[in-house]
Amino acid sequence: MILTGKVALVTGGARGLGKAIAATFLGEGCKVAICDLDETILQQTVSEFEKDFGQRIKGFRADVTDPASVEQLITDVENTWDSVDILVNNAGITQDSLLLRMTQAQWQKVMDVNLTGVFNCSKAVLRGMIKRRYGRIINISSVVGRMGNAGQANYAASKAGVIGFTKSLAREVASRGITANAIAPGFIESAMTEQLNEEQKKRLTDQIPMQRTGQAVDVANAVLFFASDLSAYVTGQVLNVDGGLLMN
Repeated sequence: MILTGKVALVTGGARGLGKAIAATFLGEGCKVAICDLDETILQQTVSEFEKDFGQRIKGFRADVTDPASVEQLITDVENTWDSVDILVNNAGITQDSLLLRMTQAQWQKVMDVNLTGVFNCSKAVLRGMIKRRYGRIINISSVVGRMGNAGQANYAASKAGVIGFTKSLAREVASRGITANAIAPGFIESAMTEQLNEEQKKRLTDQIPMQRTGQAVDVANAVLFFASDLSAYVTGQVLNVDGGLLMN
């Protein structure tokens, strides 16, 4: 198990992609803290994982857009397990609309969660990582942040910002034993894709050279690579997990 002895924090870890990442980490021997705003779903997920992983899973309610909430989150995790070795900035939202119809509130909320949340959490863990001269920061971006998408100007801008942030952070902390990388998922099966009809699904998969949408575990496995020492000499990189949708 390649993460034995490590402590990871996964934001937005109570459901969807974050939950898959947490499960993958737990399976590799890691202690995992997940955070979410929804206390009910958070506790449900913790209870589910505790059946197989016991006290190696903990849940914390936190708001990534609030610096004070994030600072308390990091303090609570470090008080529980002494360190945060791995941070996965996964928390994110969409509020889609064509730009002419997009409200200031829709723009700002997506930026606050998807980009400012990454800033808040990364900054909060850095002091401990620098002191220990070890850290892995993995930020979840999106292929939309690299190619754009109609109706998602706010989301695309936030995810493009995550890429620029990741590369800048990687340059700042590389000499301290800390890596920063990003994952750019493509079309991943989710509650949203389950609502598409067959024609919509075909139109979606026709864009993908592998002719299928991805699974959450496909992204989780890529995150695992960046979280482990298998990627010790890799930093400032963006890995597309998209079935070949965006080749560059």
